[in-house]
Amino acid sequence: MPINCIRCEKNKAILKRPKTGDAMCKECFFFVFEEEIHKTITDSSIFKSGEKIGIGASGGKDSTVLAYVLKTLNERHNYGLELILISVDEGITGYRDDSLESVKRNQVEYNLPLKVVTYDELYGWTMDEIVKKVGRKNNCTFCGVFRRQALDRGGLLLGVNKIVTGHNADDLAETVLMNILRGDIGRLQRCTSITTGNEGAIPRCKPFKYTYEKEIVMYAYFKKLDYFSTECVYSPNAYRGYARAFIKDLEAIRPRSIIDIIHSGEKLAVKKDAKLPVQGICERCGYISSMNLCKACNLLEGLNRGLPKLGIGKTQRLRKIYNLSPSYSLNSSMNNLSLTSSQMSLNEESCCDRGQNNNQSCCSDKNVSCQSKQTSNRLEVIPDF
Repeated sequence: MPINCIRCEKNKAILKRPKTGDAMCKECFFFVFEEEIHKTITDSSIFKSGEKIGIGASGGKDSTVLAYVLKTLNERHNYGLELILISVDEGITGYRDDSLESVKRNQVEYNLPLKVVTYDELYGWTMDEIVKKVGRKNNCTFCGVFRRQALDRGGLLLGVNKIVTGHNADDLAETVLMNILRGDIGRLQRCTSITTGNEGAIPRCKPFKYTYEKEIVMYAYFKKLDYFSTECVYSPNAYRGYARAFIKDLEAIRPRSIIDIIHSGEKLAVKKDAKLPVQGICERCGYISSMNLCKACNLLEGLNRGLPKLGIGKTQRLRKIYNLSPSYSLNSSMNNLSLTSSQMSLNEESCCDRGQNNNQSCCSDKNVSCQSKQTSNRLEVIPDF
C-alpha cells in the first residue's frame, strides 16, 4: 500500500529524508528543505536588508543549490539582498573549465551577475602548473590556501558585504574531526561558527550549516538543477577524504551523528591559559596571518624560487636554511596580491547586461585589474576554516 506524505497527508510519498527518516512528497520536501535553511538564516541573523552578498559558485551541487535556494528565499521572504556569483578558476584542465560552464548557465537561468577570478591572474600560476612542480602529495595545501584568498579578493573587487559558501553539515563534521586529529585548537571552535571573519574583514557565512549533503543531492536531483558532479582530478589523496569516509560510516549507523559532531565542536572549550596564535597582517600582501608572511606568500615564494616545500611544514626552519627574508621581492605575480582602494569596488561600466546578451561573465575584467602598485591600503580578510 502506498505511503502518504507525512506532512500534507494527501500526496504519495516518493522519498525518505536522510536527516529525519520522514516519508514525503516532492513539493513538501522542497518547502521543508528551503524553510529549514530560512530558519538557520533568521535564527543567526546572517543577513541585513540592502546587503550585497557574494555566493561562492563552483558549479558543484552545493553551490548550485545554495544559489537557487538563496534566490528563492530572497524573493519569498523579501530579504532585500543583492546577490552575485563569485567563481574561482584554479586552472585545472578538464575539471574547472567544465564546471565553470555550469556556473555560466546558472548565471543566465537565475539572472544573477557573475565574477570569475583566476589563479593565473592573481598568482601567476595555475593548479596544473603547480601540480607539475610539487606533485600530488601536497597539491591540496596550495589550492586550499590560494582559493580562500582568491574568493576574498573577488569579494573585495565587487564590494560585497558578505560571502556565502555551500559548506554543509557533512563538511563541518569532517572539519571538526580533522581539527581534533591535528590538535588545531585555534580552529576547533571557529570551524563550527555559522559566520566567521567579523573582525573588520569580509564575513564568511554558511547557510547550509545544518543541511545534510544527501538532502542537497536529493533537492538538486528532484529540482533538475544544472550542476557539475565530477570530482577534482587532484583530490583522491586529500586528507579530508579519510575523514569523510569515517563520517559516512557513522552516518550509516546513526544519521544524527553528523549534527552531534558539529554540536561537540561548538561545545569544546579552549583553556583560558592556552596560547593561541595572535592574528596579524602579512608584511607582503596585507592578508590576515599569525606570522610575518601569510601562508599564500610562503607557498608562492617557494614556487617562484623552485623551493615548493617552503610553506609546507617547518616554514621558518626552511627560511633559515636558505637565508630567505620576508622583505624578499618576488616577481610581478606577487604584486597581484595587493589592491588599491580604487580597486576595492567594481566599475559598473564593466558589467554587461547580466551576461544574457553576449554569453559572457556579467562583470568583465576590462576596467578591473588585480595588478597594482603596493599601497598602505592593504587587504585585510580572514580565511574560513
